[in-house]
Amino acid sequence: MRNPYEVLGIERDASAREIKSAYRKLAKKYHPDLNGGDKEAEEKLKEINTAFSILGDEENRAKYDRYGEAAFDPNSGFGGFSSSGFGDIFSDLFSDLFGGGGASYRAQDPNAPRKGEDIQITSKITFKEAVYGVEKEIQYRKQETCDKCHGSGAKEGSEKKTCHSCHGSGQVRQTQSTPFGQFSSVTTCPTCNGSGVEIEEKCDKCHGDGRVLKNSKIKIKIPAGIANGDIIPVRGQGNAGENGGPAGDLYIVVAVEDHEHFKRYGSDIYYELPISFVTATLGNTIKVPTLRGTVDFDIPAGTQNDTRFKISGEGMDNPRKSGDRGDIYFDVKVVVPKKVNDEQKELLKDFAKAGGDQVKPEKSFFEKVKDFFN
Repeated sequence: MRNPYEVLGIERDASAREIKSAYRKLAKKYHPDLNGGDKEAEEKLKEINTAFSILGDEENRAKYDRYGEAAFDPNSGFGGFSSSGFGDIFSDLFSDLFGGGGASYRAQDPNAPRKGEDIQITSKITFKEAVYGVEKEIQYRKQETCDKCHGSGAKEGSEKKTCHSCHGSGQVRQTQSTPFGQFSSVTTCPTCNGSGVEIEEKCDKCHGDGRVLKNSKIKIKIPAGIANGDIIPVRGQGNAGENGGPAGDLYIVVAVEDHEHFKRYGSDIYYELPISFVTATLGNTIKVPTLRGTVDFDIPAGTQNDTRFKISGEGMDNPRKSGDRGDIYFDVKVVVPKKVNDEQKELLKDFAKAGGDQVKPEKSFFEKVKDFFN
């Protein structure tokens, strides 16, 4: 037997409230009904139940703290196992898991209408489509109500009858004897898989499930300005419900491709704009690209490399607020020509002399560097 304190993940001085809280969390995590009948989860839950049966009872905890696991050996003479109050925690647990008290959980109708499962898919769009918005046809697969048996799961002419194992409840109670007493657990009925009914002859199309997997198409409008990772919900386009329940929902996760030049941050756009040495020096009105065309922009004389400029209201639309649009920021990159002819060289030398500049770096610069190291 494992140390019950270790099983519940608590310290030896834990309070009764801490013990109960730890048990609730673990019991909910490993409950078979929430783990699809997983055998490992069932075994884990048994171990958790055993640990709580010891620490959740003051008398049992005192015995364990004093004598260890020997306190629960039926041949040890320590009085055995006490189970007072253990049913209350199960009732509370059922209330946490399924709503209402334990009695309402046990009486839950397995054939009540159930909503279908939600579906999540990813749709890729280009950066341009994110700017302008686009209508897309989405293809995906979903569970639809079987058109042959109309969701009953039974072959035509066949009948459903109350499950002989669970008597229509969809659940069976299993009792296990241990050195610490008897433990009961409620699990999904293996005969009817929780439906509460048995089908004499299953539908040969859906094989008794009542639903079949089919390809589906839907057209959606992706709004302008949508961002990478945004989710578009489409109500009622998920998997079909069971027992007449409503269909689930479809969630489309939008994946926007990166652009070669434009970088997006929120609703704002950033990019680098190359300009000539002459434009940076003398200034000029040039065409500047935006997301929707080009605009005239005045580059002032004497503009330095990496100077940032702003164009208001030319960024991405805000799909959640009509009329709200981000800005564009561009950093100028002064392009220095790699090759110049003799005439250009002479003109540049004349330009440098006229401005009092030297073609070669001043000696004073090297002298200052030398002084820094000395």
